[in-house]
Amino acid sequence: MSREFTPETERQRLQFLGFLKPELLGNEFTHLEFPRRIQQKELGKKMLYRDQNMNGWAYKKIEEDDLKFPLVYGEGKKARMMATIGVTRGLGDHDLKVYSSNIHIKPFLSCIPEVRIYDLTQYEHCPDDVLVLGTDGLWDVTTDQEVASVVLDVLMSYEPNDPCRYTMVAQELVMKSRGVLKDRGWRLANDKLGSGDDISVFVIPLGGPGNYT
Repeated sequence: MSREFTPETERQRLQFLGFLKPELLGNEFTHLEFPRRIQQKELGKKMLYRDQNMNGWAYKKIEEDDLKFPLVYGEGKKARMMATIGVTRGLGDHDLKVYSSNIHIKPFLSCIPEVRIYDLTQYEHCPDDVLVLGTDGLWDVTTDQEVASVVLDVLMSYEPNDPCRYTMVAQELVMKSRGVLKDRGWRLANDKLGSGDDISVFVIPLGGPGNYT
């Protein structure tokens, strides 16, 4: 059921808005994307780029406007829009601006959610079938596969009829994503930084209580 909304996955929507209304970019950003930041010495040279209509890359001659900071920069979960925010859908943030500027970010944030329907009546579910609903504090540092492994490990340690097993899964996911407090801050088991965001997790059983058949 997972599909993340990041500046990278919604690049074309963001670029299209920047193309239609360049005034929203101020004089600091370009709606075009490049593999890396352009340097002054590269003016007049050719470099790969892509715009709102392109899935692949093409070459263009670098112009003065291309020296501006890209509207979308970075890859995966490290991607940022306007060098500020890592999400592209949400409520609020009406007063959020680019640092040290008067450029508003809100016009690029969509409040329209993606709705996906999963018909429970079309499948048979056992007590180990769950839906994990979490904030980006979880997903920023924990992959889908890692979440699935935690779910399986914790559920296997409890009886199928034990109602607290789902709460324990949620608790373990929060603790795994926060990490352990060390001298260099919160660290995960692999010594990478733990989540610095709020972490909320719901583990929702899709199958009713009962024994396995």
